[in-house]
Formats: sequence, C-alpha cells, structure tokens
Amino acid sequence: MTVLINQSSPTPLYEQITAQIKRQIIDGTLPQGAPLPSIRALAAQASVSIITTKRAYEELEREGYIQTLPGRGSIVSAQNRQRLMELHLREMEGLLERAVAAAKTAGIGREELLETLSILYGEEEK
Repeated sequence: MTVLINQSSPTPLYEQITAQIKRQIIDGTLPQGAPLPSIRALAAQASVSIITTKRAYEELEREGYIQTLPGRGSIVSAQNRQRLMELHLREMEGLLERAVAAAKTAGIGREELLETLSILYGEEEK
C-alpha cells in the first residue's frame, strides 16, 4: 500500500491518508481482509506523525472501511464495495447540489458549470 502526502496541500494530512486508503479499498487495490501497515510503519513511510496516522485510521474505522483487531492490527473491513461506492455517490450528490445552488445564485449557467467541472476533474477538451 502506497500513500503519498503533499505537504503543501491545503488538505489536512490525515484527510489525504484517508482519501487514498478509501480509494484503494473501493477500486479493489486493497481487498477485503487485507492487512494495513501499522500506525507507526505508515507514519514513517508517509513522513507524518503517528498522531496523524492514528487519526486517519480512527476515521476509516468509524466510517466502516477498516477494522482493528486486537493483536492483529488493522485490516480492510468486510463491507461490500458496492455499499461503499453508494456512500461516496451520496456524498458527491450532496456536494454537487451545493455547487449547483451556488452557481444559480451567482448567475452561472449550466454550460459554464459543466466546463468548470470538467476542468476540475482533469478532462478539459483541447
């Protein structure tokens, strides 16, 4: 498992860790039951504090992505990947609803909003 941290990003370090682990679980890179590195090992690999890694693991466990087993460490939870994908879709829909509302308030049209989304997603047509 590889986690890359961008120290200059405005996104908190623990959120960068959780986002990358979630992505690897959803895309199947980290299958159900796969062991995660220890908190200390991941902190050393990512060059972050143990507290940061601990916070990321606690959030992942709270959200059901991983579980911590006494004496075994943390593993990928047995949750259904489809259920996790649906949770992400619901979260995304809420964020998009807010973006659409903000665009309407600002008088930004649908095409301009879609163009902005394409740029943010990294698929700007040339």
